[in-house]
Parts: sequence; C-alpha cells; structure tokens
Amino acid sequence: MVPLSILDLAPIRSGSDAARAYEVMRAQAQHADTLGYNRYWLAEHHNMRGIGSAATSVLIGHVAAATQSIRVGSGGVMLPNHAPLVIAEQFGTLESLYPGRIDLGLGRAPGTDQMTAYALRRERMGSADDFPRDVMELQAYFADPKPEQSVRAVPGAGLRVPIWLLGSSLFSAQLAAHLGLPYAFASHFAPDHLMQALEAYRSGFRPSEHLDRPYAMVAVNVIAAETDDEARYLFTSMQMRSTDMFRGKRDPIGPPVADIDSYWLPHEKSAVAHKLSCSCVGSPSTVRNGLQDLIDRTGADELITTVWIFEPAACLTSLDLLASVGAELTPAGRETAERADGGSTL
Repeated sequence: MVPLSILDLAPIRSGSDAARAYEVMRAQAQHADTLGYNRYWLAEHHNMRGIGSAATSVLIGHVAAATQSIRVGSGGVMLPNHAPLVIAEQFGTLESLYPGRIDLGLGRAPGTDQMTAYALRRERMGSADDFPRDVMELQAYFADPKPEQSVRAVPGAGLRVPIWLLGSSLFSAQLAAHLGLPYAFASHFAPDHLMQALEAYRSGFRPSEHLDRPYAMVAVNVIAAETDDEARYLFTSMQMRSTDMFRGKRDPIGPPVADIDSYWLPHEKSAVAHKLSCSCVGSPSTVRNGLQDLIDRTGADELITTVWIFEPAACLTSLDLLASVGAELTPAGRETAERADGGSTL
C-alpha cells in the first residue's frame, strides 16, 4: 500500500472564526486517526484571513493530544521565520510529550508576503539563503550533545525528531538529497517542477544516518464524494479561493456554487486550472484512478492530501471515501523507504 496522509491549514470558513476551525480540525484529525491515515500535518501561514494555522507548533500539540497513533507534524514550519534553536525546543517538547509521533517538515519560504515576513523577523537577519545552514544547525540540536557544546536544545538534544524538507522547486530537492532526508513536493499548488524535483532528489540522494534510500511524498488535492458531479460542486470552494488569491484576496473559504464560470474570468479559469492541476476530484473510482495515475507517474512513496471543503461533514465523507480506495493503490515498482536507524518505515 501507498501510505496516505493529510495536510491541514485549519481553514477558516466564511461566517465562522478560528475557534470553530480548530474544532473542525480536531474532529477531522480524530477521524483520520481511526481510519488509519499515516500523518496529519499543519502548515505555517501568516496574515491570511482564511487560514488559522499560524501558530503551527501549538496546533500540532492540540492534534497530538486529541489522537492516539497518527503521526503529527508540520508541513511545514517556515524556517527562515525562526531561530533554529527555538524550533528545536518546540519540537523537542512535542516529541517529549508525544514520543515517536512527531514530524518536523521544513520550508524555506516565508509563508506570507514580504511585509508580514519583516514583521515576523524584525531584527533577525536570516533569509531563505541561510536555509541549508539553519537545517544543519537544527539537526545538530536534535543529535546527541557533544561535551564541548555550549548551546543545547532542552528538550530536544538526542531526540532525533524526523526532519523532512518541503519544496516546490529544485532547491530543497537537491538539499534533501545531499543531506539524506525525506522530501515532500508541494504539487497541490505548484505542480510545474514536480517531475524534475523528484528526479533531482532521487538521482542525487546520499544515504545518511536518517535514511538509507530516497523517500518522496507528493501533495495532491482530493475531494471525494458519492458522484463526480457532487465532488465537482464541492471543489468550487477551492476554485473560488484560488481565484481570490490571484486577485490579492485572502478571505475565508466560502460555500460552493452551482456555476463556477460566473465567478471567474477566462484567464483566471486557466490560471486556477493550472495551479490546481494536481487534484483528484470525483467519485471513489474517479479518485482511485487519478491517484493511481499520479503514483505511477511520480513513483511517490506516500501521498499527502489537502481537504479544502466548506462543509465539515463533507470533509469527513471525503476522508472516508479516500480511505476506502487507499487500500487499492499500489506502489509504482518502488519499495517503501526505511529508516536506517532500525529499519522502521517512515
């Protein structure tokens, strides 16, 4: 089987607020836990009225406390916004509270606009260009401390929290390969360089103490419903949100509409179709065929799906239907990567 995971941004719905978004997130994570999903990741974004996952580490703790076995982590923490020691302490704390269940996915984008990025960083002089150095500093904080080491992450030192690199270009793919780390590609909103990034990652991979072979996760938008028509109707909420992003609006996600063509202009329709081209929307059979095609094309070791649906009950139904077809998905001739430290699967 190809493991299935979930990426959540705690979307704030029109007419609601962040508190309700966290209630929905918690229920969704608990449901995913009972269905056997592999991971539940939260993504860091800032200054977006429709996204509630700014305090990513706090929400990871909230989800981990409400679930039993599913791995919980970041998809990702935008490392340039933070001092590596702070992240090491936060995730060392999470790992101490929920041992063996925490993932740390790292991105090098700000997760917002430049003005907000400045407000986040203020006197910090770091930038995305420092990302490789910051990743290695973070790795050192999770390793066994050296006697001469003057700065340690407490907690964090020696806990070896699994680190993933996330990206939508070749940079993080090449860095993940060089450091021997697992890699996740953000094809759910930036599909252009998916195949090139996976090739760069796999061809340049160097085994490490963390991973003995490449392990790639591919992100895909999934909306599953009983019929294709119903799923396409639910999908219009995501299509309108993407259209709004092109218009410079960051409003909460709205209810679906019967006529999406009345909402966008022709050039917006084309742009949104391209942005969301890595999506599987439809009945269980349609979703199964679409995901199997994606696995066959990419050789993905794992898939992570977003769930951008306005009605929370429809989100749970979509997860139910996706889980039902997940057992029918087969790897594209690639063995599941194993952790070098003991051979346990990611």
